[in-house]
Amino acid sequence: MAGIQIVPLKGSFMITSIVGFFVSVYYVMSLSKNWGFTFALFFGMMFIASLISMTYAPVTLRKK
Repeated sequence: MAGIQIVPLKGSFMITSIVGFFVSVYYVMSLSKNWGFTFALFFGMMFIASLISMTYAPVTLRKK
């Protein structure tokens, strides 16, 4: 991954993706299958993005 910059995402991004996925599957899917699948796919991609961010983001050290 030579020219690609990975940006570290906040923990709230991951929590939002997890909560959004479960709400989409359990609540929205019962109202509309198309919208439920679309939202679940969207929040699933958000979760994968947060995992990639955790794995490949540069480590920064804090100065005391």
